[in-house]
Amino acid sequence: MKLTPRLALLTLSLGILSACSTETRVAPVIDRPAPTASSFRPRPQPAPVPAAEESKPDARGTYTVRRGDTLLKIALDHGQNYRDLVAWNNLADPDDIKVGQVLKVAPSERNGNGVVTSPIAMPGAEKAPAVPKKTEPNGAKKPYSESNLAAKEDNPKAEKVISAGVTAGTTVTANDDEKLSWMWPSDGKIIATFDEGKNKGIDIAGKMGQQVMAAGSGKVMYAGSGIRGYGNLVIVKHSNSLLSAYAHNRTILVKEGQNVTKGQAIAEMGDSDADTVKLHFEIRQQGKPVDPAKFLPSR
Repeated sequence: MKLTPRLALLTLSLGILSACSTETRVAPVIDRPAPTASSFRPRPQPAPVPAAEESKPDARGTYTVRRGDTLLKIALDHGQNYRDLVAWNNLADPDDIKVGQVLKVAPSERNGNGVVTSPIAMPGAEKAPAVPKKTEPNGAKKPYSESNLAAKEDNPKAEKVISAGVTAGTTVTANDDEKLSWMWPSDGKIIATFDEGKNKGIDIAGKMGQQVMAAGSGKVMYAGSGIRGYGNLVIVKHSNSLLSAYAHNRTILVKEGQNVTKGQAIAEMGDSDADTVKLHFEIRQQGKPVDPAKFLPSR
């Protein structure tokens, strides 16, 4: 039992001696040259993602379908009847058009049978009476006498002067856009004027059921509610380049293909697809919205 303290003291002494004899290791120091501008290499950047290519302009008389398009909207934007677009593009279903599809939006100069297409004939169009051509020379005036008067009365070929003029109410032809006669489609306060970027026509306030009249003579090319944002819509084609549109109606009074005259009631004012009772009226030339104020008479 007396050996235990000695053994503990011996063990402690050996531990101290062992610790003192352990070699201390120092971390090596390496001299590295400072980086220079020439030696600096930036991290490679990822290749930029190519931007989407801009849509190429459509060839003349064609249109490439874009997202959100409908055949009715395309027809309106190009001043055409949607039924013509169906025929020109051999569409089995007018509602089945796809993004990227190229459509023909203008008639060919010649159709498949080689027949030249002609302008539309407007309702009520009449040819001015032709002035009769002279077949005999007009003799000099003779002095008044009973014998000369009797000779003239006995001559059945005596000429009568015919004055050539335009009959009041004559409808102009399809190629005479500048002579088309226009009127306001309805009475009421103008609550929105034309602004190509925001409003493609003018808005006229009115009462529910108020008459909406054709602003000019023409043919109804569309009557329905298939174009978003227009509600119950009537489109009248006045010539090969001019059409008018009447939107947000409560009731439509005409049918597609029907001829209408200026001032004829074609609809009743309403608020379909609108927040208030109003008539949205547009005039389009070659499918492009134009300011109706340039066509309508001042009031």
